[in-house]
Amino acid sequence: MKGEMNAMMLERPGQPLMYRKVAIPQPGPGELQLRVIACGVCRTDLHIVDGELTAAKLPLIPGHEVIARITALGVSVTGFCTGDIVGVPWLGYTCGACRYCLAGRENLCEKAKFTGYTLDGGYAEFMVADARFCFLMPAGYQEATAAPLLCAGLIGFRSYRMIRPEATRIGLYGFGAAAHILTQIAKAQGKQLFAFTREGDTAAQLFAIRMGAGWAGGSLDKAPERLDAAIILAPAGELIPKALKDVDKAGQVICGGIHMSDIPSFPYALLWEERSVQSVANLSREDAKAFLQQLALSPVKTQTTTFPLSQANEALRQLRSGQLQGAAVLLINGH
Repeated sequence: MKGEMNAMMLERPGQPLMYRKVAIPQPGPGELQLRVIACGVCRTDLHIVDGELTAAKLPLIPGHEVIARITALGVSVTGFCTGDIVGVPWLGYTCGACRYCLAGRENLCEKAKFTGYTLDGGYAEFMVADARFCFLMPAGYQEATAAPLLCAGLIGFRSYRMIRPEATRIGLYGFGAAAHILTQIAKAQGKQLFAFTREGDTAAQLFAIRMGAGWAGGSLDKAPERLDAAIILAPAGELIPKALKDVDKAGQVICGGIHMSDIPSFPYALLWEERSVQSVANLSREDAKAFLQQLALSPVKTQTTTFPLSQANEALRQLRSGQLQGAAVLLINGH
């Protein structure tokens, strides 16, 4: 496919995205050309647009929760056909040769590139992507509602898999796109979920209960019982000491975001008794494959609010202000 397309462009951090006509990108060797069906609006997009993540290529087409149809294959691509529906996640390229790649930890690749950050992403009618980092979407997950699974779902799942299997009482701090997906998976596995939201956000607390949490309260509320683990999904560093207070001995605190405000000092007593704090960085292709397999065992339904491509700034505004329940998704190419 050649010609021009519509895209939302980030030209300068801290400024609204601009609706532009640009050339349709053509696939190089090993790449797929994709007609975008939908692209989720992720909190990481906010961090990029607001300039909190500082390595973005400019100008940039954001977006890394992409559901798309293949329109052309570059030289040497195998395993795909035109017309296939694929998902495109945050991790868009790894070198395969650095010490992390060779150790099976490609999420930490020293030369990694990221969709919608250092590579143009899915806030556009077309995009290109490295075929190695695209995934055939299973039946039932080929529509716009599946878009949040490509980051909110994947990062939430990677965070969840870091928790010891025997943990049964899990706190989720920040109940948005990732938490509402993760809750459904964890509940299907017999876990007890405790949801912590912004103070006074009763709508989010009711949403958490509806999604499967057994308890929901404000971020400052004391957990009703000691937790085995906590996953922090909100970008608020002050939640780390709070989560350490909530977890039991040997409790794990997993930080699932790419960006977080500064962590305030806290007494060593909160960390003692073998509690731990761990961050989650990016994802791997193995995460994606395992997650898609998990969806077959415990299907999830995403709650989405949809916007046309041209209203991406409004979607970002509503995400920033906490107005959304679930996830925002841009509908593209008539979907």
